[in-house]
Amino acid sequence: MAEPQQAHVELVVKDDDDEKKKAAAEEDSGKHVDPATLICDPNLTLNDGKAYVITKRPESSSGKSHSEAAAADPTPIELVADAEEVDLNHCRVATMANFTVLQKAETIGLRNNMITRIEGISQLVGSLRELELYDNQITRIENLDELVNLEILDISFNRLTKIEGLEKLVNLRKLFLVNNKIEVIENLDTLVNLDTLELGANRIRKIENLGHLSKLTQLYLGKNKIAELENLGQLKALTLLSIQSNRIVSMKTGLEELTELDQLYISHNGLQEIEGLEKNVKLTTLDVAGNRIKRLANIEHLQQLEDFWVNDNQVEDWRNLEAVLGKLPALQTLYLERNPVAADPMYRKKLMLIAPKLRQIDATMCRA
Repeated sequence: MAEPQQAHVELVVKDDDDEKKKAAAEEDSGKHVDPATLICDPNLTLNDGKAYVITKRPESSSGKSHSEAAAADPTPIELVADAEEVDLNHCRVATMANFTVLQKAETIGLRNNMITRIEGISQLVGSLRELELYDNQITRIENLDELVNLEILDISFNRLTKIEGLEKLVNLRKLFLVNNKIEVIENLDTLVNLDTLELGANRIRKIENLGHLSKLTQLYLGKNKIAELENLGQLKALTLLSIQSNRIVSMKTGLEELTELDQLYISHNGLQEIEGLEKNVKLTTLDVAGNRIKRLANIEHLQQLEDFWVNDNQVEDWRNLEAVLGKLPALQTLYLERNPVAADPMYRKKLMLIAPKLRQIDATMCRA
């Protein structure tokens, strides 16, 4: 099969001086660059001091020459040297090699492109605060050591296999590495200012190496291969834990030190019983949907619980529901659909009698 043709786009550096822009335009007006002569390798760039050329693959280039493919998308992407926010999402950008020109950029968005390597931004030391590389083809975290002021980094939906190259990013607050091929939580010890860590949809089997993240408030570990709640005790500031779609069969231990926990999402595991929440009295949201729970228990002390998701389980005893739900004065939203009790024709009416303050049962709001 023939390789897809590649078109090219110029990244032009703008200058605020109108006279300079005018002179440059007049000088360049007499020049013509044949797109067929431009670089075709998506990892190479051409820099003549005025125009910054990167490779840009067209949406469809079957049967077209380089010149025809380039002509099909003639509009250049302009890099404004003084821009504080750079948005190049879904532009088929294949390289970052010339991004050093963005000396004032605070935010760079490169979502949904064709970038294979992190490069060209190591000189953006003083300005860059947020870098989004979501949905590219990056295989390694590298060349970020100089970006000591970076606060938000998103390299989700790439091809990473290891957490690395982040040791110098001591001001990082939010790190998103969703949907990669990461197997081990590691190399995060120096990120002491991290408050949000998203590692969902990877290949992680063990919760570990998080003890130094004392400021972490939100931890997302859903859709991995984790079998045990462990090594969470030092995350005293944690308010949200999402560990859905893993292999956990017991929650008896592991959560007792998380006294600030406000939201717990542990749906779609193998739980048979709700337990181990004696110290988590600040919980307002509890999601245990999609498990194997037959009876509600050990939640009567959760006096601040507002949202309780227990749908897709095996709850069948109305007397059990009355004994437990009747002791949750703050309960406003309850999901019980696809449990045996939901087959009762008086299902909604019975629940409203048990918990009069309910505002929503399953996906339907309650009538006043």
